[in-house]
Amino acid sequence: MRAVLLKDFGPPDRLTLTEVPDPHPAPGEAAIRVAAVGIQFLETQVRSGMMRGALAGAPLPVILGKEVAGDVVEVGAGVDPALVGSRVLATTAGTGGYAELALAPATSLIPLPAGLDFPDAVALYRYGATARGLIDTARVTAGDRVLVQAAGGAVGTILVQLLKRTGATVIGTARGDHKLDLVKELGADHVVDYSTPGWTDRVRQVAQGAVDVVYDHIGGELGRESFGLLAPGTGRQIVFGFSSGQPLDVQPMELFGRGLTLTGFSAGLIWNQPDHARELVTDVLGLAVAGAIKPVVGQSFPLEQAADAHAAVESRRTVGKTLLIP
Repeated sequence: MRAVLLKDFGPPDRLTLTEVPDPHPAPGEAAIRVAAVGIQFLETQVRSGMMRGALAGAPLPVILGKEVAGDVVEVGAGVDPALVGSRVLATTAGTGGYAELALAPATSLIPLPAGLDFPDAVALYRYGATARGLIDTARVTAGDRVLVQAAGGAVGTILVQLLKRTGATVIGTARGDHKLDLVKELGADHVVDYSTPGWTDRVRQVAQGAVDVVYDHIGGELGRESFGLLAPGTGRQIVFGFSSGQPLDVQPMELFGRGLTLTGFSAGLIWNQPDHARELVTDVLGLAVAGAIKPVVGQSFPLEQAADAHAAVESRRTVGKTLLIP
């Protein structure tokens, strides 16, 4: 089969397409003919060497890729043979997705509902569960003023739509008119370009004051500026990453003095509870089938252009989910 190998850490061109032997499932696993695989920002950091620890000791060369959709073609011992031929979403054990065939624990398989194609399903899969978890963590209720940083991204495009269903007032930030127009189309009440001078003043204007919730996976200076927008006594900032390369720097006394809540969120906590994760994913997929939310696949690349896909994600040019299509 064809697969994208990472032979050593470095820039995107370290990803190379090659032929490797077909994998076969071990007990408890299923082999999936991959129709679409999602690219995660974390995978670009792994490839660069910044987050090589995420490989959990897996040696190079390695095939990256965690979130896949496709047809089950083979199962290992102890797995129901009736699964062969079914359309599924699946999570690999951490690697192996950038390929024509991928292995995944059978316990991770989620059936695709009729009416949803593979690319759209991947766009909603793990980041849909993340968005649901973020809303629950912040205890968002109707009337809350919510700031979503990087709202044009893979998580943000889903989060904006789900937040509107809670009755919150949603302010989405992004860079450039193309992303801002998309965020507005997805239902945000207001959009603000965070790359422009005085963007926080614009947020205060449209929020008619401070905001109740900030979703921040950028960190660094933008995270600090967002923190300054929180309403004293009720404000809460949910931190779920630092794509800027710098984590949010907030001191305890800043929280005490303004009566704020700062909460760290890891999607891993969801996936460590498989039944809960399945429930969240199934709910999000159902909303999409019903037309209540819209999956956003911003760009797709063939396997041989995996390096271009990584470069696009790192450049912040992408909107929604970025996919590889074997």
